[in-house]
Amino acid sequence: MTAPVHELRVDGQRLWASLMELAQIGATPKGGVCRLALSDLDRQARDWLCAQGRALGMSVRVDAIGNIFLRRAGLRDDLPPVMTGSHIDTQPTGGKFDGNYGVLAGLEVVRTLNAHGVQTQAPIEVVSWTNEEGSRFVPVMMGSGVHVGAIALEAAYAARDADGVSVREALSGIGYLGEKPMQAAPAAAYFEAHIEQGPVLEQHNAVIGVVPGVLGIRWFDCTVTGMEAHAGPTPMAMRQDAMQGAARLMQMVVDLAHEFAPHGRGTVGMVQVYPNSRNVIPGQVRFSVDLRASSDTDVDAMAERFAQRAQELVSGWGLSMSLVPVSAYPAQVFAPKCQALIEQAAQRLGLAHMPVVSGAGHDAVYMARVAPTGMIFIPCAGGISHNEIEDAKPEHITAGADVLLQAMLAVAEVA
Repeated sequence: MTAPVHELRVDGQRLWASLMELAQIGATPKGGVCRLALSDLDRQARDWLCAQGRALGMSVRVDAIGNIFLRRAGLRDDLPPVMTGSHIDTQPTGGKFDGNYGVLAGLEVVRTLNAHGVQTQAPIEVVSWTNEEGSRFVPVMMGSGVHVGAIALEAAYAARDADGVSVREALSGIGYLGEKPMQAAPAAAYFEAHIEQGPVLEQHNAVIGVVPGVLGIRWFDCTVTGMEAHAGPTPMAMRQDAMQGAARLMQMVVDLAHEFAPHGRGTVGMVQVYPNSRNVIPGQVRFSVDLRASSDTDVDAMAERFAQRAQELVSGWGLSMSLVPVSAYPAQVFAPKCQALIEQAAQRLGLAHMPVVSGAGHDAVYMARVAPTGMIFIPCAGGISHNEIEDAKPEHITAGADVLLQAMLAVAEVA
């Protein structure tokens, strides 16, 4: 080893080049990436990733849901591995960095260790999780969910895309239906580097986000029912206007988020109006409700308040309402030890850092159920993600990987 451990740094240009190379698989004319889970483009990216790992002397294992584990042996290969990773599937109009950065930053850690002849006591594993995005198959975060037992393997296999193709068929079709047992092996720690996908770091001129946890999520479908009638002859006082009631409820969703500041979130992203005619008073409106908060206590309180207040409001207008739960994801707090290692690494490297709660789901959410887990955020331009114009600065890409390297070495222990 040519330098003390704390002086080790990744090769930022090499990491950037690998990101740009992977981004060519499924590249879009607008500069983004469309590489849906278990498509032929996903196969090409998987083949590329496995080849990269083998070239670094890593072993390759594919499990029954198609998760790829690249392993660098440790001096004590019987020890639980120190893991890192993310995903390489994208949204239909995705970017170059979401998910991909976490996987390739892990490979860059291994390249750096190889280049400096550093041997760790514990093995290091870089994992690429299957179908994190959920763009083609539902549920999201499928591979990590199956890995930890939160999603049943057969249920995942049975999920079908819009063309009726099942996950099992798609895995088999691209040659990534592994035969290894679906059992989460013990891990010493799991770290995931990721672009923030939001604007907080950029607004605060911070380079590293130390993520204390991920918001809990509650999704509902809300239907408000009134009576459709002619828009002209029907006096305002005699209407049962479902749209006016629904509009008040939609604003209520936003108001609730402000009540639970700073981490409350309230969003209405989908609205369907019946009969959706210009001169007919709407008789029914269906809309989505997305509530998020930093604890399950808070997000459940948001849901309860919405249900109660909404029912009181529509009843007073002569309307009826149904509120149907769609899905729920628990809030996840990450391990204080992992957060401390990330913060300490940022401090040693002289990088401006701050805590940033994640409002989006990540594979780290499931891994936190079985291993001490931490996430490292870096800024993305304008906070924009899930978009072809998604972008990040090379120096931030490098900084996040340097923090990842130091945090992983602190757990894996240099020989």
